[in-house]
Amino acid sequence: MARTWTFGQKVGVGFAGTVALTLVMGVVAIYALRAVVASKDLVIDRNAQALIAAEALRADVEHKVAAARGFLLTGESRFEARFAEMRQKVATDIIELRGFVLTEAGRDLVATVERQENEHHGALEVVMALKKKEAAPADIAKAFDDLALPKRDALAATMGSLVTREKSLLDEAERAASDQASMAITVVIAVAVVAVIAAACAAILLTRALGRQIGAAVGQVQGSSAELQAAANQQATGAKEQATAMSEITTTINELLATSRQIAESAQRVAQIAGKTASAARTGDGTVERAHEAIGAIRRQVDLIVNHMLELGGKSQQIGAVLEIVAELAEQTNILAINATIEAAGAGETGKRFGVVADEIRKLADRVAGSTKEIRALIDEVRGAVNTTVMATETGAKAVEGGSRQFADVASSFKEIGGLVSTTTEAAREIELSTKQQTTAVEQVNAAIANVAQATKETAVSSSQTLQTASQLASLSRDLLRLVQPQGAAAGV
Repeated sequence: MARTWTFGQKVGVGFAGTVALTLVMGVVAIYALRAVVASKDLVIDRNAQALIAAEALRADVEHKVAAARGFLLTGESRFEARFAEMRQKVATDIIELRGFVLTEAGRDLVATVERQENEHHGALEVVMALKKKEAAPADIAKAFDDLALPKRDALAATMGSLVTREKSLLDEAERAASDQASMAITVVIAVAVVAVIAAACAAILLTRALGRQIGAAVGQVQGSSAELQAAANQQATGAKEQATAMSEITTTINELLATSRQIAESAQRVAQIAGKTASAARTGDGTVERAHEAIGAIRRQVDLIVNHMLELGGKSQQIGAVLEIVAELAEQTNILAINATIEAAGAGETGKRFGVVADEIRKLADRVAGSTKEIRALIDEVRGAVNTTVMATETGAKAVEGGSRQFADVASSFKEIGGLVSTTTEAAREIELSTKQQTTAVEQVNAAIANVAQATKETAVSSSQTLQTASQLASLSRDLLRLVQPQGAAAGV
């Protein structure tokens, strides 16, 4: 069954065995480490703390005694306050020490210390009361020696016994923890040795099995690498030819792209020129329209002048008729003046003044007749000028009408030109758009060809790398075969 396992399965089995041994060694080491740590923690948390509390109690008792002595020597109240403070501190120390002591003997010693400390404190209070009463120093010293000193010695002895006992318990706990640590180290070393031996055996068995399997696989790799090398040679040759063809296609596409861009630029310029031409045609059309409107206005003014001239001719005829009447009146007046002069001459002196008046009337009639002739001559001239003006105005009106028709023809021509230019502009824009689309398409084709060319180059490089890899694989398979098989067998393969 073992012969059918794969390379990965065999490596996995060996790795799993190594991991299992490592886990067993780790579990044992963790268990031993936890036991050692627990032992050390017990020593630190209980025995060491009990010893520290006992030493602190003894120090606080000494401080309290020192405060009492200071009060007995000086009588100052600060020593009395210090004495009371240290009394509270000693009581707290006894409570803490009772919590750290684990044995019954230790608890009995703590109870004895508490009782002796209370007795000693009572004795000190008695001696301090004598100091407050200002007793003789000899009486105070005698009371201190008789009452306080024996109780202090007993308390010191008991606390010394307690400290000695806690030290011995701490030493025993340390030796037990050290023995347990040594045992844990021995167990870990034994497990490590067993794990190393088992791993070595598994490695030997796995190496032999894998050597046989790798040898067979290396033979197959050598055959495959030879075939891969031949295929890589063919692929490299084809990739080089394809890269050359792609390079030529890329050059052609670039030339086509440049031509398309030139056509697009020319079409754009044509569209711009056509747009400008259309704008100029529209401007000329507007100008012609405005000129046509101005000629129409001139024609209307000419017609109005003709009408006024005709009315002026009619008025001059009416004036002529009036002048005829005035001329007749002047002749008749002249005749009447001559007759009056004749009659005045016949009347003698009586009609002499009347003759003068008649003569003046005749002169006035002559002047009126002369003026009438002059006015008639002027009216005739005005009529001639009016007729000439009317004829010239009619001629100008006809010329204006002809010019108006020509302007209408020019305006129609400008409109046709504008339409043709608009058509040309649209065509140029369509050509420009089509050329831009063609340029975009050519650019996309160029990008695609560039990508293909790049891919071809990469294929060529990959083919070279594949060829190099095949050669390296063949060499590596020979080296690997020499590693896993004897020299004779490797040479035979």
